[in-house]
Amino acid sequence: MSEKIKSEMISRRRAFSLLGLAALILAVPPTILTVSDAEAQTVGMTRRAARRAGRHMRRVERRTHRHMRRVARRTHRHMRREERRTHRHMRREHRRTGQ
Repeated sequence: MSEKIKSEMISRRRAFSLLGLAALILAVPPTILTVSDAEAQTVGMTRRAARRAGRHMRRVERRTHRHMRRVARRTHRHMRREERRTHRHMRREHRRTGQ
């Protein structure tokens, strides 16, 4: 009699999870479970969407201009570096030849 059939045994963890699931199903009102296809569009929501789109566009423009400034700085830095190298090389050649 001390032997239990495995299908009849249920752990405490499993029992509490089933109890919690049942409580959740009973606690959720049916209105939350139904999904409506219609979206309410109020004046405030439309204004908010317009402001959000404007912010997005300004953000994209800032990022683009920032990228362009960085590329320009990088290019000019590279050009200055090359110019210094060229002049350095010319000075060394000048000292080496003694002219």
